[in-house]
This record gives sequence, C-alpha cells and structure tokens, in this order.
Amino acid sequence: MDKKYKIILDTDPGVDDSACIIYALFDENIDIKLITSVVGNVKIETGTRNILHILDLFGKDYPVARGSDHAMYRISPTAEHIHQKEGMGGYIPPKDVKHNLLDEDAADAMYRVLSEGDGDIIPVLLGPHTNMGTLLARHPEIVKKIPRIVFMGGAPFGMDGKPNYISFNASSDPEALKLTLDTKLPLAMVPSNIGRNKAYLTEEYVNKMKDANETGHLLYEMYTKYWEPGYADKRIATNDSCALFYLIYPEIFETEKVDISVDVKDHPGKTQATPNPDGQVDLVIGVNREKFLKLLDEKLEKFNNVKLNRN
Repeated sequence: MDKKYKIILDTDPGVDDSACIIYALFDENIDIKLITSVVGNVKIETGTRNILHILDLFGKDYPVARGSDHAMYRISPTAEHIHQKEGMGGYIPPKDVKHNLLDEDAADAMYRVLSEGDGDIIPVLLGPHTNMGTLLARHPEIVKKIPRIVFMGGAPFGMDGKPNYISFNASSDPEALKLTLDTKLPLAMVPSNIGRNKAYLTEEYVNKMKDANETGHLLYEMYTKYWEPGYADKRIATNDSCALFYLIYPEIFETEKVDISVDVKDHPGKTQATPNPDGQVDLVIGVNREKFLKLLDEKLEKFNNVKLNRN
C-alpha cells in the first residue's frame, strides 16, 4: 500500500485500545500526528498513564495530550469491571512513566495539529467523543481542516439485553457524539458489535499469542483478564482495532451508507441508522473474519524482533 494515513488517535486505554495503539505504532501505513487520552474505559489519569507507558515500553516518541476527566455535561462512567483497575487487563503497568505530556489539553492540541496540517489528518476516535466535542465547541471552524472522522461505538442495530440501541462510547457522552454528527463531515462508524460478534479472538487464538514473541506475550497477559462478558464461550473483543483497520484496510469490511441519529434526552446514547445512498456515515456492518485474523497474524509476526523495555 502506497498511501500513508495521517491520524490523530483519540483513545481511552482500556485493553482493546492498548492493543490498537500497539498495532498503530508499527503500521507502515499510519503516520501518527498526535495521541490524545479521553475518559472512558478507565479514569483519565489511568488511561493517560497507559498511553505513555506503551510508548515507553516500545521505545516510541509521539506527542500525547491529556483530555478532560469527565464528559462535556455528564459524570463519566468507567468500565474497570471489564478492563480491570489499571486498564490493561492482566498486565499491570508501572505507576511511573518516562514519556512527557504536552502542556496543552487534548482539544487544544487537536486544534493546533489540525490547523497546522494540510486538511488530510483524520481523527480516529476509539472512546467517547468528549475531546472531539470540546474541540468543535471551542473551534467550530476547524471542520474545514478535517477530511473525515472514523470512530468506534454505537449500536444502531441494538445489542443483546440493551434494546434501546445504547453502547458505552455513545452513552458516556452523547452530547459530544451529537456535535460530531452535526458537523456533516464524512464519517465512518464501526459499531461495537463488529469486534465483539464478528472479529473476536478465541481462547485458542489468544493462547497461541503467548509464545509468538514478546509483544504477543504482552497481549496475552492483557487478555487473560479481558474476556468479553455475557457469552457462552471465552472471547476477546477487538472493537478498537477494527476501527483502525477499517481506515487502512477497508476492503476486508462491508459497509452501508446511512444517516445516524443519537438521542441525548430520553435514552442518552441511543443511536439509530437510517439507510440513505447519499448518507453522511459509512456504517461498518460486516468483516471478513478469515482475512481479519490473517491480518492480525501478519501484524504479530512483524514484532518478532521488537524488544520491550520492561525496566
């Protein structure tokens, strides 16, 4: 692939976010301009520390900005019961990190990076839309420098036990998501059911990662306490990696043109899709599971010579 995607990676690590960050750091098709932390799966302090630790661990240097510790107009929930208290599942990161944060907050850093760009930097939002919503509220004119936005979240077809079409990322800050939708920019939405029900990892697959290489062992450690609840089998959701890979490898995904609405009042975070051939949103509705797992195998193999800085 000749094309290199310039991105801002907005993330709330979180096990699936942490895995996605690791893949992004070594993807030759990705040019990371900024990483921003957002409150979501874990508290903002924990998620920010996890980003910085991953950069330390892999010896990478990218600018990182911290987001707000709460949603735009709400108290933010967390999902520590799934991702564990430190956010990286069965892997416990150290409390101290070497990599430094930017002095700017996430929204201001996003504004600066997008303003300095050539209109080709794509925000990839892996958590709630708080940082993007804050950016749009402060600097609505910045939409002129954003070509499109890719985000993970939403449940426009419903979820088991959640008939109101509510998902964690959307319901954590629905007002911010509405601001994203209101931009009328081209959007790509990767619902959580894609990584949970279609591109998930089995227990057998995870066990094979253990001895693949040092990175595989790290992912295995994280995954040992990140089994998706509510399923008869043991499975690992790949929600955030699906969002990133959709941007880079759209050919293995199936999409439908739709318009998306989000409820901010009666059922906060309820997302619904209306099919429209000229719709604003490319909604991911399927993925070639075999090709997705093969892609992961190829990614993991590229870590064979990568040594982790665990000191």
